[in-house]
Amino acid sequence: MILIEKSIARTCASANQNRSHLIKLFPLLVLLAILTTHSSGQTQPYGIIDTADLKMTTCDFERDANAMVLFDYAVVTNENYTIKMQRHKRIKIFNNNAKDAANIRIEFGGSAGDERITDVEAETINLNNNTIEYTGVDKKLIYTELTDKYSKAILFTFPNVKPGSVLEFVYKWTTDYLYNYPDWVFQSSIPCRYSEFDATFTNNPRFSCYRKVLQPLFKDSTVKLDEKAAERHIWALANVPSYKIEPYTDYPEDYLQRIVITRYAKYFTWAFLSGSILADENIGGQLDRNLENEDKIIAKAKALKTTDERLSYIFDTVKNTMKWNKVDYDFAVDGVKKAWDKKTGNSTEINLILFDLLKKANVNCSLLVLCTRNHGKIDPQFPGVSHVNRMVVYYPVDSARYYVLDASNPYNNYNSIPPDLIDLNALLIDPSTKNFSIKLIKNEPAREVTIINGSIGADGRLLGNTRISCSANNREKYLRQYNELGEKKYIEQLEDKFAGLKITGLKVDNLAIDTLPFEQTFEFQYNLTAPDGSYLYFNPNSFSVFEKNPFLSETRVSAIELGRLNTYLINGRYTIPLGYKIDALPKQVTMSMPDHAITFTRFTAQQDGVMVINFTIKYNRSLFSKEEYPSIRDFYKKMYELLNEQVVLKKG
Repeated sequence: MILIEKSIARTCASANQNRSHLIKLFPLLVLLAILTTHSSGQTQPYGIIDTADLKMTTCDFERDANAMVLFDYAVVTNENYTIKMQRHKRIKIFNNNAKDAANIRIEFGGSAGDERITDVEAETINLNNNTIEYTGVDKKLIYTELTDKYSKAILFTFPNVKPGSVLEFVYKWTTDYLYNYPDWVFQSSIPCRYSEFDATFTNNPRFSCYRKVLQPLFKDSTVKLDEKAAERHIWALANVPSYKIEPYTDYPEDYLQRIVITRYAKYFTWAFLSGSILADENIGGQLDRNLENEDKIIAKAKALKTTDERLSYIFDTVKNTMKWNKVDYDFAVDGVKKAWDKKTGNSTEINLILFDLLKKANVNCSLLVLCTRNHGKIDPQFPGVSHVNRMVVYYPVDSARYYVLDASNPYNNYNSIPPDLIDLNALLIDPSTKNFSIKLIKNEPAREVTIINGSIGADGRLLGNTRISCSANNREKYLRQYNELGEKKYIEQLEDKFAGLKITGLKVDNLAIDTLPFEQTFEFQYNLTAPDGSYLYFNPNSFSVFEKNPFLSETRVSAIELGRLNTYLINGRYTIPLGYKIDALPKQVTMSMPDHAITFTRFTAQQDGVMVINFTIKYNRSLFSKEEYPSIRDFYKKMYELLNEQVVLKKG
């Protein structure tokens, strides 16, 4: 668990923040003044620490926590065209599972000094025979890392860390960009006893503050500082539980309890943002650049008869020429010309090249600016691009259909929605007309068909073969796994996933044909439950994609994002062993959610020693609010009971 403090205001102020109201502290400003005379290696404490905190062995409101934040306290001021944040944080280590918390990384924007981290001080506090010992972090061991030309990070490691240690650090963050006011996140992967954000705002520029909290604020105060609308806000939370990502969460970071600071909406609009993006030298300024040998690509594309052929050819050319460097930015770092020459670039550089070549080949397309799923959500009601980190290409097929093209992923196709972009909001911009809108990316229904032919033996083994066919964006999941793992490890992964499964032969088809379903056929033997006297028990859902119900928790804080509109067909035909008969065959069932968002059907039949059991699960909607969770949970509970209802075979 490496603690990453994100001090870059455009991506979120920080990820692990908190503070204890039970500890008496020097005021932070006085504390930092003391620190200016506190040289590395000295053993003076930054503030008073309660011995009880050093003796503490568990978090009293989250007993299984490996560590907790005792307090996280920040004071932010905004004056003389400079924003400053002074921060003080303590972390308690309970056991060896949390010792990685000693590795700290503070991220910030480092382009041309637009953000600065200074006055970093850190120390480890231990209790040794009732004596408090302080071990400072040597200044020489506090490093600055240049991530790229736009961002940096401060890195250091606490010494002498063991169960019972308290880790303490302070630093100052500064920016001269008036609109780069930091957000504040109360919650992280470890619990927090106390977190306080003390923020002062002037009337120029004006900001809007949004509280996204799920528990009562411990402190919520506002003080007017002058007649010009300058204000000081103090927000605090106490006993904040750790955040655990729930299954099928749409945007995990968006559910951390936090204070969000945005520019005043009257002046900060989608129209303003769209114009700024097109005017940015590193985004709109990269359009219509002349790339080496582009004339040959454009001439070949124009010679093709249909627009789809042009889209396919140019998309595959860019996808196969460029290598993604695994970096997501909403702008070109090195510029599209240099990226094209190097055949390597970030996702936006690659897709700006794609857009430019398509436009030059007379394909009418637009740009989509978005946040990837783990990076925050574009909210249509609150204009802002602080979390935007990718740009892709949009092509309208007709009034109802469209393609979303992302050439940075080698497994994407030109004519299907990339799986990781489904259900994301995006800012749609047409550079030629300057028109813009907010677009919710939806996928066309996909299918995954599993056909099983098996024979059940009297010894409880199932022998047979399975064919799995995946169309549209379902194809990407299996194709990626197969290519990245290789056939041997791919088979081993399937066998590990289902205890008792042995695959004796595998054949895959349509690896390189994007327009056809990815198909895999394998021979198998599968150990079912051992015979129980005169009975055999067979679960027809023994190795389908529906292994374990993900919605068992009674409560939920996040929306449910099931990923895509999908239909799963699981068709099984099984021969029963000689000397056995079907004692209990599950009944045919059809059920659906009230609005038919999800439907489930089970078909069963038997004749002449053969039984047929088919399942159809259809998703007509993929995104559900947290308020709908009780109905989702109830539906899944019933569905998994039906999926796993056993067939009973009786001897004689």
